[in-house]
Amino acid sequence: MKRIINNIISIIFTLIKFSLIKLFHWNNFKFHIIERFSPNTDLYFIGKGRIILGKKVRAHTHVRLRAIKNGTIKIGNNTSFNYGCMVTALENITIGSGVEFGPNVLLYDHDHDFRTIGGLKEKKFKTGKIVIGDNAWIGANTIILKNTKIGKNCVVGAGSIITGDYPDNTIIVQKRQTTVKNIIPQT
Repeated sequence: MKRIINNIISIIFTLIKFSLIKLFHWNNFKFHIIERFSPNTDLYFIGKGRIILGKKVRAHTHVRLRAIKNGTIKIGNNTSFNYGCMVTALENITIGSGVEFGPNVLLYDHDHDFRTIGGLKEKKFKTGKIVIGDNAWIGANTIILKNTKIGKNCVVGAGSIITGDYPDNTIIVQKRQTTVKNIIPQT
């Protein structure tokens, strides 16, 4: 019973919060009546950034959705973000329906362009789209970078750093090698 009451309160709080955000970002923010976002979830709109939420999107504590400049974040129905996820779009990030994100997953559709004259302080970026297909499961602490397409029904292993194209119905796990060496003191 307590869980049901908490869910209802969360939905009402989210509706009020999103309605206020909609006042300031009329054309740049779309949502449905039943969304469940933690009070500690942040939505950032910088410039003409857009965020479009499908039905019944859920986000736990400390999730951040950041649409910067002309960036667009589009999230499908019944998608869930666990604790600490961050999605930052300067170009376009599209997430399908039924996608599950483990805790602390990061999505960046851009890299800093450090080779420009003036270096990092010039705030130049190289961008590329991210597309995640329906019913994908993204494991904890995964980082998804620009120019990435993850197909439908894919599973991404925890701690992976992902870029590139991955077909539908695949498991994506990065091999890691642990090297153990003795410390030889200098004489």
